[in-house]
Amino acid sequence: MDTPSSLLVPATSPNRRQWITGAAIAIGALTLGARDSRASAINGLSHSAECIHQETVFKASPRRLYGALLDAKQFQQVELLSGAMKGKDLNAKPARINPEPGGAFSIFGDYIIGWQLELVPNQRIVQAWRETSWDPGIYSVVRFQLDPQGSRTKLVFDHTGFPSGSGEHLAIGWKAHYWEPLEKFLS
Repeated sequence: MDTPSSLLVPATSPNRRQWITGAAIAIGALTLGARDSRASAINGLSHSAECIHQETVFKASPRRLYGALLDAKQFQQVELLSGAMKGKDLNAKPARINPEPGGAFSIFGDYIIGWQLELVPNQRIVQAWRETSWDPGIYSVVRFQLDPQGSRTKLVFDHTGFPSGSGEHLAIGWKAHYWEPLEKFLS
């Protein structure tokens, strides 16, 4: 924090009035800084929350991409192409996806679970989403926006509300276990 020039020690000793004024300014500055810190703590606003925003284009229509994300049999093929959950038989615990608003899903051998918050056919999917390794009751929100681009679809993806420190792991996972195998599956 920069020191106001009025608080710098002058070449000559300050008189009582200058000393009191300088002390009052210093105490006021400290009080304002403490108040701002308390206000932030009181209202609970995070200034460090992580979020993921990714965009990718698929060589498929929004309808085809929407179906691949919400049809359990199709998504099971995406899981197998992803190579995720090595050493586990994903066929033993196949993808289960209820494609209705409020419907539950369980994918990647029950490692990812959640439910459908909002479904706008061929346009948008919003899910409460969690890894079962997270503390109980912790859910994040994922949003898949499907924007047509001729014979292709631009997927605009946002993921918020996940545990602090998980961002990098999740961002890599979305690419490796969703976008890349989806591209293969849709080709």
